[in-house]
Amino acid sequence: MKIFIYIYLISLFQTGCQTDKKKIVRTGVQEKNGIACSEKGCSGTYTGPEFVNGKDIAHQFSNKMSSAVGDKLKELYYEKNYQKADFSSIKMTTQGMGSGNVIYKLSIPFIPVNSKCEAYTSFDHVGGWNHKPALSKRKNELRKLTLNGHVLDISELKKTPEGLQEYWIQWKNKKIQSDCE
Repeated sequence: MKIFIYIYLISLFQTGCQTDKKKIVRTGVQEKNGIACSEKGCSGTYTGPEFVNGKDIAHQFSNKMSSAVGDKLKELYYEKNYQKADFSSIKMTTQGMGSGNVIYKLSIPFIPVNSKCEAYTSFDHVGGWNHKPALSKRKNELRKLTLNGHVLDISELKKTPEGLQEYWIQWKNKKIQSDCE
C-alpha cells in the first residue's frame, strides 16, 4: 500500500511540473539564461561582477543574449511568424559599470516582416567594454555564414553612458533560408 501511495504522489508531482511547463509555453514567453523571449523580442538582466580573474564576465551577457535572439528568430521562422530584430529600439543600460559590479539590462525587440525571405534567423554582436568593437574582424568571421548575394545587417554603434559599445548583427541563415538566394 505504501508503494502505491508513493507512486501516486510521484505521478501527481510530475503532472504538476508538466502543467507548469505548459503554462510557460502558452504565454509565449520562454526564459533561458535569465533572458525572456517572446514573439515581441528578448530581454534580460545580468547583475554581478564586471570581471572575474581578469575575464570580462559582464560583457558575456551580450553573447548569451545573441544566442537567445538567434534561437527565438529561428523558432518564429519555423512557425511562419517572420521577424527581424528592431535595431532602432534596442535598449542597453550598464548601471554601476566601472565600480566592479554592474547591472547590465538589455532589450532587443522584434518587428514583423512580410515574408520568409525578409526575415532574419541568425544574430550576433561585436562589442567592447570601454573599448571600440572590432567590427571589421567580426564581419570577416561572419561573411561565410551569409547567403550568396546577401550582406550582414549591422546596427549603428550602440553605447551606454558608462562605456559599453555594441554593434548588433543579423543575417539570413544559410541553411535555414537557402531558398531565399
